[in-house]
Amino acid sequence: MRVIDPLIMEFDREAATTRRVLERVPQDQLAWKPHPKSKSIGELANHIATVPSFIAATLPTDGFVVGSRPAPPTPATVAEILQNFEAACAAVKGAMAQLDDEKAMGGWTMRMGDQEIFSMPRAALVRTILLNHSYHHRGQLTVYLRLLDVPVPSVYGPTADENPFAGAK
Repeated sequence: MRVIDPLIMEFDREAATTRRVLERVPQDQLAWKPHPKSKSIGELANHIATVPSFIAATLPTDGFVVGSRPAPPTPATVAEILQNFEAACAAVKGAMAQLDDEKAMGGWTMRMGDQEIFSMPRAALVRTILLNHSYHHRGQLTVYLRLLDVPVPSVYGPTADENPFAGAK
């Protein structure tokens, strides 16, 4: 088994959960924000949907310079957000599949101009940004859903709205 394979398996499992959360974003509330300093629910959902495409585009390289890639436009519909997510998932799985152990453990650096922000092995980039960063924002999105009184899907266990274990013996 390659170093990257457990991360690919985790991504596959978590992508299904993320898709369920994204599907709950209310079409008529895409501009809603819980606070003036917050992203809108549409911006947050699209950020979650496009993080995998950022990783797919930069994983084969030795790093990324902040500001060198324009931010994706905020889609007008939930369907577009879901399309972005599906395309991004396919792209990142393809990029991860190309990593042998040497490349997975090879260095990757994020910079702002000439200043290094962080440097880590590509496998750690997948763990930190693709997985952990996405989970963080997915959690934020579930709070947005709750504040809008949208039923929150099960993520790692039951929610007040959905209990996948109900009726289990």
